[in-house]
Amino acid sequence: MTDEAALDIRLFVTDVDGTLTDGGMYYTANGEYMKLFNTRDGMGLSMLREAGIEVCMMTSENSEIVTRRAEKLEITRVFLGVRDKLAQLTSLCQELKLPLTRVAYVGDDVNDLDVIRNVGLGFAVADADSRVLDAAKVRLSKRGGAGAVREAADWVLAKAHQRLGSAKQGGI
Repeated sequence: MTDEAALDIRLFVTDVDGTLTDGGMYYTANGEYMKLFNTRDGMGLSMLREAGIEVCMMTSENSEIVTRRAEKLEITRVFLGVRDKLAQLTSLCQELKLPLTRVAYVGDDVNDLDVIRNVGLGFAVADADSRVLDAAKVRLSKRGGAGAVREAADWVLAKAHQRLGSAKQGGI
């Protein structure tokens, strides 16, 4: 079932804190904070876009840092301060005329559970909450902020190439 779901992914959505980052937030005395992003994750998201798969970032945080990272990666669909991720994703899917079964989602914590349970392909980073690990269709070997999103992107891209190869063989 997991392989079949991955064959036709059209939208790849990732959580941010604990998924694209290690989950740490580094505060200064002035209250400003920093987040550490992995460049390989960014490359994976770019590769998905180049393959024609829509990419989206969704986080419960309301962070200017996330906006800046998305701009650098040329990701236009960024949802900040989201309390109900499944409702937000369902709305986006209606706009894109996509069923949830054609969505891949990468997450790490309990606020990602509803989405992971309802999309076609739910990924959990290696250091995710145990409930997320249990709900995910794919458990990644890498931790959040340490290349987990790249691992998920590579997984989806490998299945997309497999689908294209099968389509070419069928037309011969």
